[in-house]
Amino acid sequence: MLAKTPPPPYYAVIFTSLKTEGNTSYAEMAQRMEELAKQQPSYSGIESAREELGITVSYWKDVESIRNWKMNLEHLQAQKTGREDWYSHYKVRVCLVERDYGFEK
Repeated sequence: MLAKTPPPPYYAVIFTSLKTEGNTSYAEMAQRMEELAKQQPSYSGIESAREELGITVSYWKDVESIRNWKMNLEHLQAQKTGREDWYSHYKVRVCLVERDYGFEK
């Protein structure tokens, strides 16, 4: 399902990653991070896909909310575990969405 984002402008955080082998706790933590993100002020939704390359895009009202999310204690632990165990490489991009449009049948 596509995220229901507010009218622009808003922000998107794009997290792309390559996982290491044998991540038994990854799916559980990813689900917990999504649940926790939903509780954050100005969170607007998430879209995620994973094959060889994982791409997760979360949507936020402002940069301050993104900073607060980055500093959430559980999220900090997930970041640490990600660097130590889950990812061989990742990149985070923070973008201002100035316009959006779409199609729905």
